[in-house]
Amino acid sequence: MSNNNHGKPSSRAIVAATALNIGLLLIVVATLMPLMRVDVAVSRWVYVIGTALSIIGRFAAPAPSGDIPMRARRLLRLENWSTIIFAVAAFFMFYPRAGATDWLAFTIAGGFIQAYTSLMLPSALKKRDKAPNEPTAEKNKQKKKRN
Repeated sequence: MSNNNHGKPSSRAIVAATALNIGLLLIVVATLMPLMRVDVAVSRWVYVIGTALSIIGRFAAPAPSGDIPMRARRLLRLENWSTIIFAVAAFFMFYPRAGATDWLAFTIAGGFIQAYTSLMLPSALKKRDKAPNEPTAEKNKQKKKRN
């Protein structure tokens, strides 16, 4: 999230994070609705609203600062792809020629990507804080000299 001069997140970042979190929760609720014997039409629209909110949250979020590692930037991009996969799942909920569980396969794929990035992003960001002054190439040279 982008911070202002006082270390607090900007209002844009707060709105984006709120929209994303509500959207992802709605996707989870809509996925569980058929198990609770709720009408499929209702669960479809809840899923679409959740997908729309998550798209708004992802793409309205401020761009990450330039000082984060390449791996962290790639993981952040991968999070955007999980939202796109949820949108494809929403499409398959309404597509008449789709199988009954096609949307579920895309939802599971998007969920796995979301879980993976959520677990790996903190460790990728920690690398930035460990040794910001020493380049990676220098570290590799020192390791080779030791061996």
